Amino acid sequence: MPSRTSDADLYTRAQRLASVAVRYADRADAERVLPPAVTEGIVDAGFARLFVPTRWGGDAGSATGLLGALDVLSQGCTSTAWCASVIAGAGRMGAFLPEAGQRELWAGGADTPVVGALMPRGSATAVKGGWRVTGEWDFTSAVGFSEWALVCARLPQAGGGQVPWFFALPRRDYQVADTWSSFGMRGTASDTLLADNVFVPGHRGFARRDMLEGRSVGSDARCHTAPLRLLSGLLFGAPALGAARAALRVRAADTGGSEDGADRRLCLSLARAVIAVDAAGLLLARAARVADAPRATELELARTPADCAYAVEQLVDVVERLQRAVGSATQLAGHPLQRIWRDVHSLSGHVALAFDPVGDAYGALLADPVDGLCSP
Repeated sequence: MPSRTSDADLYTRAQRLASVAVRYADRADAERVLPPAVTEGIVDAGFARLFVPTRWGGDAGSATGLLGALDVLSQGCTSTAWCASVIAGAGRMGAFLPEAGQRELWAGGADTPVVGALMPRGSATAVKGGWRVTGEWDFTSAVGFSEWALVCARLPQAGGGQVPWFFALPRRDYQVADTWSSFGMRGTASDTLLADNVFVPGHRGFARRDMLEGRSVGSDARCHTAPLRLLSGLLFGAPALGAARAALRVRAADTGGSEDGADRRLCLSLARAVIAVDAAGLLLARAARVADAPRATELELARTPADCAYAVEQLVDVVERLQRAVGSATQLAGHPLQRIWRDVHSLSGHVALAFDPVGDAYGALLADPVDGLCSP
Protein backbone atom coordinates (compact mmCIF):
# COMPACT_ATOMS: atom_id res chain seq x y z
CA MET A 1 0.00 0.00 0.00
CA PRO A 2 1.47 3.42 -0.97
CA SER A 3 2.27 5.78 1.88
CA ARG A 4 -0.11 8.65 2.55
CA THR A 5 0.51 11.82 0.60
CA SER A 6 1.21 14.88 2.74
CA ASP A 7 0.01 18.38 1.78
CA ALA A 8 3.62 19.27 0.98
CA ASP A 9 4.03 16.22 -1.28
CA LEU A 10 0.78 16.99 -3.08
CA TYR A 11 1.91 20.58 -3.64
CA THR A 12 5.27 19.47 -5.05
CA ARG A 13 3.62 16.96 -7.37
CA ALA A 14 1.12 19.61 -8.50
CA GLN A 15 4.04 21.92 -9.31
CA ARG A 16 5.59 19.24 -11.51
CA LEU A 17 2.26 18.55 -13.18
CA ALA A 18 1.76 22.28 -13.82
CA SER A 19 5.00 22.36 -15.80
CA VAL A 20 3.64 19.55 -17.98
CA ALA A 21 0.09 20.91 -18.26
CA VAL A 22 1.21 24.35 -19.41
CA ARG A 23 2.94 22.79 -22.41
CA TYR A 24 -0.30 21.11 -23.45
CA ALA A 25 -2.73 23.88 -22.46
CA ASP A 26 -3.27 25.33 -25.95
CA ARG A 27 -3.59 21.86 -27.45
CA ALA A 28 -6.14 20.85 -24.81
CA ASP A 29 -8.08 24.02 -25.51
CA ALA A 30 -8.13 23.36 -29.25
CA GLU A 31 -8.92 19.64 -29.01
CA ARG A 32 -11.38 20.04 -26.09
CA VAL A 33 -9.72 17.33 -24.03
CA LEU A 34 -6.65 16.87 -21.85
CA PRO A 35 -3.97 14.61 -23.36
CA PRO A 36 -3.00 11.36 -21.61
CA ALA A 37 0.22 12.87 -20.27
CA VAL A 38 -1.91 15.28 -18.24
CA THR A 39 -4.75 12.97 -17.20
CA GLU A 40 -2.25 10.35 -16.05
CA GLY A 41 -0.40 13.11 -14.23
CA ILE A 42 -3.55 14.07 -12.31
CA VAL A 43 -3.80 10.54 -10.95
CA ASP A 44 -0.07 10.18 -10.36
CA ALA A 45 0.02 13.46 -8.42
CA GLY A 46 -2.47 12.05 -5.90
CA PHE A 47 -5.71 13.90 -6.64
CA ALA A 48 -7.82 10.75 -7.09
CA ARG A 49 -6.74 9.38 -3.70
CA LEU A 50 -6.79 12.69 -1.83
CA PHE A 51 -10.19 12.24 -0.16
CA VAL A 52 -10.37 8.44 -0.25
CA PRO A 53 -10.67 6.90 3.28
CA THR A 54 -7.41 5.64 4.72
CA ARG A 55 -8.71 2.10 5.16
CA TRP A 56 -8.85 1.83 1.36
CA GLY A 57 -5.33 3.20 0.99
CA GLY A 58 -6.36 6.82 0.51
CA ASP A 59 -5.12 9.99 2.18
CA ALA A 60 -8.34 11.35 3.79
CA GLY A 61 -6.66 14.68 3.05
CA SER A 62 -7.39 18.30 3.81
CA ALA A 63 -9.15 21.14 2.05
CA THR A 64 -6.10 23.29 2.78
CA GLY A 65 -3.87 20.82 0.95
CA LEU A 66 -6.26 20.73 -2.01
CA LEU A 67 -6.39 24.53 -2.23
CA GLY A 68 -2.60 24.87 -2.29
CA ALA A 69 -2.21 22.19 -4.94
CA LEU A 70 -4.95 23.63 -7.17
CA ASP A 71 -3.50 27.12 -6.81
CA VAL A 72 -0.15 26.07 -8.25
CA LEU A 73 -1.62 23.64 -10.80
CA SER A 74 -4.05 26.17 -12.28
CA GLN A 75 -1.16 28.56 -12.90
CA GLY A 76 -0.19 26.06 -15.60
CA CYS A 77 -3.65 25.17 -16.93
CA THR A 78 -7.08 25.99 -15.51
CA SER A 79 -8.77 23.01 -17.17
CA THR A 80 -6.22 20.63 -15.66
CA ALA A 81 -6.78 22.04 -12.19
CA TRP A 82 -10.55 21.81 -12.61
CA CYS A 83 -10.36 18.14 -13.61
CA ALA A 84 -7.99 17.41 -10.72
CA SER A 85 -10.43 19.06 -8.33
CA VAL A 86 -13.55 17.26 -9.54
CA ILE A 87 -11.70 13.92 -9.47
CA ALA A 88 -10.74 14.64 -5.84
CA GLY A 89 -14.29 15.68 -4.96
CA ALA A 90 -15.85 12.60 -6.53
CA GLY A 91 -13.43 10.39 -4.63
CA ARG A 92 -14.74 11.94 -1.43
CA MET A 93 -18.29 11.05 -2.47
CA GLY A 94 -17.39 7.37 -2.48
CA ALA A 95 -17.13 7.47 1.32
CA PHE A 96 -20.94 7.70 1.53
CA LEU A 97 -21.52 4.33 -0.13
CA PRO A 98 -22.24 1.29 2.05
CA GLU A 99 -19.14 -0.65 3.07
CA ALA A 100 -19.52 -3.24 0.30
CA GLY A 101 -19.91 -0.50 -2.28
CA GLN A 102 -16.73 1.22 -1.13
CA ARG A 103 -14.85 -2.06 -1.29
CA GLU A 104 -15.95 -2.56 -4.89
CA LEU A 105 -15.28 1.05 -5.90
CA TRP A 106 -11.68 0.95 -4.68
CA ALA A 107 -10.94 -2.70 -5.43
CA GLY A 108 -8.33 -1.50 -7.91
CA GLY A 109 -6.75 0.89 -5.43
CA ALA A 110 -7.24 4.39 -4.05
CA ASP A 111 -5.97 5.99 -7.28
CA THR A 112 -9.08 4.91 -9.18
CA PRO A 113 -10.39 8.01 -11.04
CA VAL A 114 -14.05 8.62 -10.17
CA VAL A 115 -16.29 11.37 -11.53
CA GLY A 116 -19.53 12.78 -10.21
CA ALA A 117 -22.71 13.74 -12.06
CA LEU A 118 -24.21 15.91 -9.34
CA MET A 119 -27.59 17.00 -10.66
CA PRO A 120 -30.58 14.58 -10.52
CA ARG A 121 -30.95 14.20 -14.26
CA GLY A 122 -31.69 10.50 -14.21
CA SER A 123 -34.41 8.19 -12.93
CA ALA A 124 -34.12 5.10 -10.77
CA THR A 125 -36.58 2.27 -10.29
CA ALA A 126 -36.36 -0.19 -7.41
CA VAL A 127 -36.02 -3.82 -8.52
CA LYS A 128 -35.04 -7.02 -6.76
CA GLY A 129 -31.56 -6.57 -5.29
CA GLY A 130 -31.13 -2.92 -6.26
CA TRP A 131 -32.26 -0.44 -8.90
CA ARG A 132 -32.48 0.19 -12.62
CA VAL A 133 -30.98 3.57 -13.53
CA THR A 134 -31.39 5.59 -16.72
CA GLY A 135 -30.30 9.13 -17.48
CA GLU A 136 -28.21 11.69 -19.31
CA TRP A 137 -25.84 13.84 -17.27
CA ASP A 138 -24.28 16.69 -19.20
CA PHE A 139 -21.34 18.79 -17.95
CA THR A 140 -19.62 15.71 -16.47
CA SER A 141 -16.03 16.95 -16.29
CA ALA A 142 -13.18 14.45 -16.76
CA VAL A 143 -15.61 11.66 -17.62
CA GLY A 144 -13.42 10.52 -20.50
CA PHE A 145 -10.68 9.12 -18.27
CA SER A 146 -12.89 7.96 -15.41
CA GLU A 147 -13.19 4.36 -14.27
CA TRP A 148 -16.30 4.88 -12.13
CA ALA A 149 -19.06 7.48 -11.96
CA LEU A 150 -21.41 8.52 -9.18
CA VAL A 151 -24.60 9.73 -10.85
CA CYS A 152 -27.58 11.42 -9.24
CA ALA A 153 -31.07 10.19 -10.11
CA ARG A 154 -34.59 10.64 -8.79
CA LEU A 155 -35.84 7.68 -6.76
CA PRO A 156 -39.63 7.36 -6.23
CA GLN A 157 -40.76 6.92 -2.62
CA ALA A 158 -43.43 4.51 -1.39
CA GLY A 159 -45.52 7.34 0.06
CA GLY A 160 -45.25 9.45 -3.09
CA GLY A 161 -42.72 11.97 -4.30
CA GLN A 162 -39.10 11.48 -5.30
CA VAL A 163 -35.76 11.93 -3.57
CA PRO A 164 -32.32 12.29 -5.18
CA TRP A 165 -29.95 9.36 -4.73
CA PHE A 166 -26.45 8.68 -5.97
CA PHE A 167 -25.59 5.46 -7.76
CA ALA A 168 -22.10 4.14 -8.47
CA LEU A 169 -21.57 2.89 -12.03
CA PRO A 170 -18.45 1.11 -13.32
CA ARG A 171 -17.08 2.27 -16.67
CA ARG A 172 -18.66 -0.63 -18.55
CA ASP A 173 -22.13 0.61 -17.59
CA TYR A 174 -22.02 4.10 -19.06
CA GLN A 175 -21.20 5.77 -22.35
CA VAL A 176 -19.83 9.23 -23.12
CA ALA A 177 -21.32 11.53 -25.75
CA ASP A 178 -19.07 14.24 -27.18
CA THR A 179 -21.18 17.30 -26.33
CA TRP A 180 -18.72 19.74 -24.73
CA SER A 181 -18.27 22.71 -27.05
CA SER A 182 -17.82 25.76 -24.84
CA PHE A 183 -16.01 29.08 -25.10
CA GLY A 184 -13.93 28.39 -21.97
CA MET A 185 -12.65 25.50 -19.84
CA ARG A 186 -12.56 23.58 -23.10
CA GLY A 187 -9.90 21.13 -21.95
CA THR A 188 -12.16 19.74 -19.21
CA ALA A 189 -14.03 17.64 -21.79
CA SER A 190 -17.18 18.04 -19.69
CA ASP A 191 -19.17 15.73 -21.93
CA THR A 192 -22.48 13.93 -21.39
CA LEU A 193 -22.58 10.67 -19.44
CA LEU A 194 -25.26 8.24 -20.61
CA ALA A 195 -26.74 5.24 -18.80
CA ASP A 196 -29.58 3.15 -20.19
CA ASN A 197 -31.53 0.87 -17.83
CA VAL A 198 -28.39 -0.15 -15.94
CA PHE A 199 -28.74 -2.49 -12.99
CA VAL A 200 -27.15 -1.10 -9.82
CA PRO A 201 -26.94 -3.48 -6.82
CA GLY A 202 -28.15 -2.27 -3.44
CA HIS A 203 -24.67 -1.73 -2.02
CA ARG A 204 -23.91 0.89 -4.68
CA GLY A 205 -26.35 3.63 -3.76
CA PHE A 206 -26.84 6.31 -1.10
CA ALA A 207 -29.14 9.25 -0.43
CA ARG A 208 -27.82 12.63 -1.61
CA ARG A 209 -28.87 14.09 1.73
CA ASP A 210 -26.22 11.96 3.46
CA MET A 211 -23.50 13.58 1.37
CA LEU A 212 -24.89 17.09 1.85
CA GLU A 213 -24.84 16.66 5.62
CA GLY A 214 -21.60 14.67 5.91
CA ARG A 215 -23.00 11.34 7.09
CA SER A 216 -20.21 9.14 5.76
CA VAL A 217 -19.93 5.37 6.23
CA GLY A 218 -16.99 3.99 8.19
CA SER A 219 -14.87 7.15 8.33
CA ASP A 220 -14.75 9.96 10.85
CA ALA A 221 -12.14 11.98 8.91
CA ARG A 222 -13.22 15.60 8.66
CA CYS A 223 -13.15 15.55 4.85
CA HIS A 224 -15.99 13.00 5.06
CA THR A 225 -18.00 14.45 7.94
CA ALA A 226 -17.93 18.08 6.78
CA PRO A 227 -21.19 19.26 5.18
CA LEU A 228 -20.81 19.69 1.43
CA ARG A 229 -21.40 23.44 1.62
CA LEU A 230 -18.02 23.79 3.34
CA LEU A 231 -16.26 22.16 0.38
CA SER A 232 -18.14 22.79 -2.85
CA GLY A 233 -17.07 26.42 -3.22
CA LEU A 234 -13.43 25.43 -2.82
CA LEU A 235 -13.67 22.50 -5.21
CA PHE A 236 -15.07 24.64 -8.00
CA GLY A 237 -13.55 28.02 -7.13
CA ALA A 238 -9.93 27.22 -6.31
CA PRO A 239 -8.80 26.84 -9.95
CA ALA A 240 -9.64 30.51 -10.51
CA LEU A 241 -6.97 31.56 -8.01
CA GLY A 242 -4.00 30.17 -9.91
CA ALA A 243 -5.52 31.28 -13.21
CA ALA A 244 -5.57 34.87 -11.97
CA ARG A 245 -1.95 34.57 -10.82
CA ALA A 246 -1.00 33.35 -14.30
CA ALA A 247 -2.79 36.34 -15.81
CA LEU A 248 -0.80 38.63 -13.52
CA ARG A 249 2.46 37.20 -14.83
CA VAL A 250 1.36 37.81 -18.41
CA ARG A 251 0.48 41.40 -17.62
CA ALA A 252 3.68 42.03 -15.65
CA ALA A 253 5.72 40.91 -18.65
CA ASP A 254 4.01 43.53 -20.79
CA THR A 255 6.07 46.67 -20.10
CA GLY A 256 5.29 48.17 -23.45
CA GLY A 257 8.94 48.04 -24.48
CA SER A 258 9.79 51.33 -22.77
CA GLU A 259 13.47 51.97 -22.14
CA ASP A 260 12.48 53.42 -18.80
CA GLY A 261 10.70 50.23 -17.81
CA ALA A 262 7.05 49.93 -16.79
CA ASP A 263 5.08 53.17 -16.67
CA ARG A 264 3.27 54.38 -13.58
CA ARG A 265 -0.14 53.29 -14.85
CA LEU A 266 1.06 49.72 -15.32
CA CYS A 267 2.65 49.70 -11.88
CA LEU A 268 -0.55 50.91 -10.22
CA SER A 269 -2.71 48.39 -12.07
CA LEU A 270 -0.39 45.55 -11.10
CA ALA A 271 -0.34 46.65 -7.46
CA ARG A 272 -4.13 46.69 -7.29
CA ALA A 273 -4.44 43.39 -9.10
CA VAL A 274 -1.91 41.56 -6.93
CA ILE A 275 -3.54 42.80 -3.74
CA ALA A 276 -6.98 41.79 -5.02
CA VAL A 277 -5.78 38.29 -5.96
CA ASP A 278 -4.03 37.83 -2.62
CA ALA A 279 -7.17 39.01 -0.80
CA ALA A 280 -9.26 36.44 -2.69
CA GLY A 281 -6.65 33.83 -1.80
CA LEU A 282 -6.99 34.72 1.88
CA LEU A 283 -10.76 34.26 1.70
CA LEU A 284 -10.32 30.85 0.09
CA ALA A 285 -7.67 29.91 2.65
CA ARG A 286 -10.04 30.80 5.49
CA ALA A 287 -12.75 28.71 3.85
CA ALA A 288 -10.33 25.78 3.71
CA ARG A 289 -9.43 26.17 7.39
CA VAL A 290 -13.10 26.18 8.33
CA ALA A 291 -13.68 23.04 6.25
CA ASP A 292 -10.77 21.31 7.97
CA ALA A 293 -11.79 22.31 11.51
CA PRO A 294 -13.56 19.65 13.65
CA ARG A 295 -16.78 21.65 13.75
CA ALA A 296 -18.34 24.68 12.09
CA THR A 297 -20.71 27.21 13.59
CA GLU A 298 -23.97 28.14 11.91
CA LEU A 299 -22.39 31.42 10.85
CA GLU A 300 -19.38 29.62 9.34
CA LEU A 301 -21.65 27.24 7.45
CA ALA A 302 -23.36 30.25 5.88
CA ARG A 303 -20.26 32.37 5.38
CA THR A 304 -17.96 29.82 3.75
CA PRO A 305 -19.92 29.42 0.48
CA ALA A 306 -20.32 33.21 0.33
CA ASP A 307 -16.58 33.72 0.86
CA CYS A 308 -15.78 31.35 -2.01
CA ALA A 309 -18.30 32.88 -4.40
CA TYR A 310 -17.16 36.41 -3.55
CA ALA A 311 -13.49 35.45 -3.98
CA VAL A 312 -14.17 34.08 -7.45
CA GLU A 313 -16.06 37.25 -8.38
CA GLN A 314 -12.99 39.28 -7.45
CA LEU A 315 -10.66 36.98 -9.38
CA VAL A 316 -12.81 37.25 -12.49
CA ASP A 317 -12.82 41.04 -12.14
CA VAL A 318 -9.02 41.09 -11.90
CA VAL A 319 -8.60 39.00 -15.05
CA GLU A 320 -11.19 41.15 -16.83
CA ARG A 321 -9.30 44.35 -15.96
CA LEU A 322 -5.98 42.83 -17.03
CA GLN A 323 -7.45 41.68 -20.33
CA ARG A 324 -8.87 45.12 -21.06
CA ALA A 325 -5.61 46.81 -20.12
CA VAL A 326 -3.68 44.75 -22.65
CA GLY A 327 -6.25 45.58 -25.32
CA SER A 328 -7.06 44.09 -28.69
CA ALA A 329 -3.99 41.87 -28.73
CA THR A 330 -5.74 39.52 -26.32
CA GLN A 331 -8.30 38.69 -29.00
CA LEU A 332 -5.62 36.85 -30.96
CA ALA A 333 -5.67 33.08 -30.57
CA GLY A 334 -2.01 32.90 -29.64
CA HIS A 335 -2.12 35.46 -26.84
CA PRO A 336 -1.61 33.75 -23.46
CA LEU A 337 -4.21 35.92 -21.70
CA GLN A 338 -7.21 35.15 -23.88
CA ARG A 339 -7.50 31.51 -22.80
CA ILE A 340 -7.23 32.45 -19.11
CA TRP A 341 -9.88 35.14 -19.63
CA ARG A 342 -12.25 32.61 -21.24
CA ASP A 343 -11.55 30.00 -18.59
CA VAL A 344 -12.29 32.14 -15.53
CA HIS A 345 -15.48 33.52 -17.03
CA SER A 346 -16.64 29.99 -17.87
CA LEU A 347 -15.64 28.62 -14.47
CA SER A 348 -17.47 31.36 -12.58
CA GLY A 349 -20.80 30.29 -14.07
CA HIS A 350 -20.94 27.15 -11.92
CA VAL A 351 -23.99 27.10 -9.67
CA ALA A 352 -21.81 26.60 -6.57
CA LEU A 353 -20.17 29.97 -7.23
CA ALA A 354 -23.30 32.11 -7.57
CA PHE A 355 -23.03 34.75 -4.86
CA ASP A 356 -26.64 35.92 -4.56
CA PRO A 357 -28.25 32.79 -3.01
CA VAL A 358 -25.43 32.15 -0.53
CA GLY A 359 -25.03 35.87 0.12
CA ASP A 360 -28.73 36.10 0.99
CA ALA A 361 -28.39 33.25 3.48
CA TYR A 362 -25.30 34.73 5.10
CA GLY A 363 -26.77 38.23 5.18
CA ALA A 364 -29.93 36.96 6.86
CA LEU A 365 -27.82 35.68 9.76
CA LEU A 366 -25.87 38.92 9.96
CA ALA A 367 -29.14 40.88 10.13
CA ASP A 368 -30.57 38.69 12.93
CA PRO A 369 -31.48 41.02 15.83
CA VAL A 370 -30.29 38.46 18.40
CA ASP A 371 -27.18 36.89 16.91
CA GLY A 372 -26.27 39.21 14.04
CA LEU A 373 -23.95 42.20 13.64
CA CYS A 374 -26.29 44.53 15.53
CA SER A 375 -26.97 42.24 18.48
CA PRO A 376 -26.13 43.51 21.97
